[in-house]
Amino acid sequence: MFFKLIKYVSIVLGVSLTLVSCEDDLNLTPEDERITSERVFINLDGYQSGVAKLYAGISLSGQRGPSGLPDLQGLDEGFSNYLRLYWKMQELTTDEAVIAWNDGTLRDLHSQNWTAGNEFIRTMYDRIFFQIASINAFLREADPGVVSGKGISGADAETIAEFRAEARFLRALSYWHALDLYGTPTFVTENDPTAGFLPPQTNQADLFAYIESELLDIEDDIAGARSNEYGRADRGAVWMLLAKLYLNAEVYGAGNRYNDCITYCNNIINAGYSIPAVPYSYLFIADNDTNGAEEEVIFTIPFDGINTQSFGGTTFIVHAAVGGNMNPRADFGINGGWFGLRTTSALINQFGTPVNQEEVFQRDDTGNIVLGEDGNPISLGFQEIWNDKRLIAHTPGQNLEIENIGAFNDGYAISKYTNISSTGQVGSDPDNHPDTDFPMFRLADVYLMYAEATLKGTSGDIGTAVGYINQLRERAHEGSSSFNIAASDLTEDFVLDERARELYWEAHRRTDLIRNRQFTENGIWPFKGGENIPEGQTTDTFRNLMPIPATQLALNPNLRQNSDEY
Repeated sequence: MFFKLIKYVSIVLGVSLTLVSCEDDLNLTPEDERITSERVFINLDGYQSGVAKLYAGISLSGQRGPSGLPDLQGLDEGFSNYLRLYWKMQELTTDEAVIAWNDGTLRDLHSQNWTAGNEFIRTMYDRIFFQIASINAFLREADPGVVSGKGISGADAETIAEFRAEARFLRALSYWHALDLYGTPTFVTENDPTAGFLPPQTNQADLFAYIESELLDIEDDIAGARSNEYGRADRGAVWMLLAKLYLNAEVYGAGNRYNDCITYCNNIINAGYSIPAVPYSYLFIADNDTNGAEEEVIFTIPFDGINTQSFGGTTFIVHAAVGGNMNPRADFGINGGWFGLRTTSALINQFGTPVNQEEVFQRDDTGNIVLGEDGNPISLGFQEIWNDKRLIAHTPGQNLEIENIGAFNDGYAISKYTNISSTGQVGSDPDNHPDTDFPMFRLADVYLMYAEATLKGTSGDIGTAVGYINQLRERAHEGSSSFNIAASDLTEDFVLDERARELYWEAHRRTDLIRNRQFTENGIWPFKGGENIPEGQTTDTFRNLMPIPATQLALNPNLRQNSDEY
């Protein structure tokens, strides 16, 4: 399988692969100085290993995994994982997640009082541009003229051309993350020098135009929608990223592009993806690549407990969300919780009032109820039950309202992600690393984008949008149509709330709130603005963009800060 190459890929993607972040301590060094591009990119196998490393740049944190030879220096290897950092940027800064840990400036993310010296914001920037530098190096080697010069032709050359299109998609994805988070980052491609070069700073409108042009250029070169190997990008992923770009175009200074968003949503919807007849929870468990949920997924970040080990990605999301009286082994298929992630009452309240309670009893690791000295089951408290089954939260022993960010029992514990399959089996690694893939893009998101773009644009159909929303709500309510909406219910505020209910903890929330002017100046949630502000407060609009890290400003005189406030 293609992704079994990922774990042990430790090749040099270029003779002089130097990060465009300009930090000398972030240069990639091969394990064996004899391993060079001339020795790797000599045949199809070498190119396949190279592109596997690019995909691994999102899921893994280094060359060895889960630790020992990190891609980046300066922050603990687990903390420096691409997906883990991106998830924190998108979730901890919002109403959907808080974390108990007090590592460095981590809690400043939820408080929205970060500075340009925040090490998590800095390392996200470094990780994005490490990924871009790696992709640029691969693209130099995968240039058709270079490939031909190596004597590679025919079917092998055609396959390498497909790899090249996928690499360009991955670069567009990272540049979109840079655009969305930082707005005005540095900009470099495979056509720029590899040494003695300080990359220029771009702006939002120009970077938007570049990402758009790249995606349109590879649209016909990449594999057709739903035709590529699971976990690899195809035309559906290209269309999805274009739809995301167009939905947020006004934020990026590119004007109203909602009709274009609708066009690409329709492309995806007509490509054969479906809302499968399986529970919502199947999207976030150990066999979500085979249990039917994969029919909805457009682009996923694959994880395998044996072959893709890291302390980021779903390893982080599953472990860090477990604590209190939750049973790590029986309920999550892991060896222990990290007592970190919870949510705020602002998210919980999106689902309305619980309709029932169910007493929960202590169980051992095999799932058997534990009896006390009196012979009776040991009660852990009561689990709240909601009509909307998308809310997957552990409530016994947890307080709805947070009084102390550092106390795991303050805030309901989201239990959406687990390492247990639909048949009750624990993943391939029953201790640390889940098999659970991260569904970065899925059809439900497309339905919700179509609805929002229809309200804000001119080319969509309200009745069609309502039908899409009701498909999601019927799944959420186990087939019942009693909670369906009518056209009069479909407003921009409703769609934003429905996105929270459908997509929470999937790394969309920050972007959604900014697009709807709810992230800073209008949105309020517990402890937004500081740990001494439990009721929350609005924040300044300059925080809609993360700061360019202070380290980058010191190293590259071409850079200017996003706001004087930083």
